[in-house]
Amino acid sequence: RNPGAVIVYDVKCTGHLAAHVLRHGGSPLMWKTGHSLIKAKMRELNAPLGGEVSGHLFFGDRWFGFDDGTYAACRLLEILSRSADANAVLHALPDSYITPVLHIACQEGEAHALVDQLLATLTLDADARLNSVDGLRVDWPDGFGLLRASNTTPVLVMRCEGRTPEAL
Repeated sequence: RNPGAVIVYDVKCTGHLAAHVLRHGGSPLMWKTGHSLIKAKMRELNAPLGGEVSGHLFFGDRWFGFDDGTYAACRLLEILSRSADANAVLHALPDSYITPVLHIACQEGEAHALVDQLLATLTLDADARLNSVDGLRVDWPDGFGLLRASNTTPVLVMRCEGRTPEAL
């Protein structure tokens, strides 16, 4: 319904998401993790949809722009109802091997300094793409790795994904 619309998602999301948004006519935008940060970016860009790995899904299309679990469930049911086989829709989603969100305890202020130090000294292979919008996310053709400082606690947040167990 909104060709070319920006879809905002946080840096912890799957590497499959950008290609999925593009395939369906949207414009993917990876953004900083955080409820208020995603909502603010959506408002700035008039985005109809945004979300985080944490489960916050924000609907600016046919809703008020905030997250609501019941509304998100209803929208999912609406999508699944368009298919004779809801399982086929879900099973068509790509597989990945993903770590949980991992936390490494730090001293107060240390996490941001460590991320800054890594960004300043990092060298990457030719097939790696760096995104530093919120920490350090490196995408490879077969997965990604993320290291970022938490916005709320003195920890480093890590998450990795691979298209195969070996890639993870």
